[in-house]
Amino acid sequence: MAVSLDRERFVTAMQTQADIGGTDAGGLHRLALSDEDKQVRDWFQEQMDAAGLETRVDEFGNMFGRRPGTDPEAGTILVGSHLDSQPYGGIYDGALGVVAALELVRTLNDEDIETAHPIEVVNWTNEEGSRFQPAMQGSGVWAGAHDIETEWAKTDDDGVSVKSELERIGYRGDAPAEPTHDYDAALELHVEQGPYLEEKGKDVGVVTGIVGISWGEVTFYGESNHSGATPMHRRSDAMVAAADFITQVRRIATTSGDDTVGTAGYVDVQPNSINIIPEEVTVTWGFRDPDATVIADARDRTLEEAAAAAEREGIEWEFEDRMDVDPVHFSDRCVDAVQGAADSQELDSMRIFSGGVHDIQHATDLMDTGMVFAVSEDGKSHTESEFTSWEDCYSAASTLGNAVFDLSTVE
Repeated sequence: MAVSLDRERFVTAMQTQADIGGTDAGGLHRLALSDEDKQVRDWFQEQMDAAGLETRVDEFGNMFGRRPGTDPEAGTILVGSHLDSQPYGGIYDGALGVVAALELVRTLNDEDIETAHPIEVVNWTNEEGSRFQPAMQGSGVWAGAHDIETEWAKTDDDGVSVKSELERIGYRGDAPAEPTHDYDAALELHVEQGPYLEEKGKDVGVVTGIVGISWGEVTFYGESNHSGATPMHRRSDAMVAAADFITQVRRIATTSGDDTVGTAGYVDVQPNSINIIPEEVTVTWGFRDPDATVIADARDRTLEEAAAAAEREGIEWEFEDRMDVDPVHFSDRCVDAVQGAADSQELDSMRIFSGGVHDIQHATDLMDTGMVFAVSEDGKSHTESEFTSWEDCYSAASTLGNAVFDLSTVE
């Protein structure tokens, strides 16, 4: 037996959520715990209530909607993603997985279909990590990877804390931020955020795992002085060391593993004036690879290059690790469920490793996990030009729905 999602209702829900924080360029600006995030949370809560789900919000703002199963001994199947966005990002990233999960339970309700396992829809708090760090913050607290008091105290660039914003928008819930039921498996749908499905002409991606990641920052401390009157041999220029370091991040990525990517994505310069030699420059690094040893080696080489760049310029430096996440390999059971769902609908699929990190990786120590990827046109994401056709959205949502249905009906 298969389930057939209501395509029109699914697309309408996607368009409705996209209007909340939507930009003039067709993108989405819905940062975690912002007013726009509150609005979309309110909408999602209304949709879960209308679907008859038993809802709860935990102390970190993670939102859950539970549909009961017929077997009191069966573990819960968790399905969902996140509704927050990058600054001026796309309308599909994260939201596609939440709306698809919602549509699945609506379809089951329409058809009066009971499942042995309970199904729980989730919207995780602050997956993106753009306003507050780290990324995947809410799922990390829920899974026990992060301490809730520490994460509550994290602040944005304006010094506003996570805890105060949860309280301001009314989404610091009463439920404990931890698994409150026995969980059997979890699936997440997301746009690929890369070019491979489109390049191979595939309809959907069967995700087998997620890359590991190392994020950190290096700060170089030079000496500010007049840019015109200071001789070159008298300079201690933090920008020169930073520029040297940035080129090395790229070189390290291209000389590590075959699948390694590396980015120096953020630079903060002080005093940041055309007429002053830079005194202090902070640069971030980010490496990703399916192999944890490759990531660790890239990080070590990065720090060696930072030390060398500082020494060449005769200045001091320091570093801070921001995030260290091991690669994830999904369970055969969940991968097979996704593959079977794609095959049963005669969708042309391929197995793929995720180059982006996702909330579901925090659940891998607690239950079986898997993912579905939708095609990303031109491989674009985290940008207003992110695009996935409604046909591709529906194919991926249908694959997710049938994979969850398969897992939830096994006694």
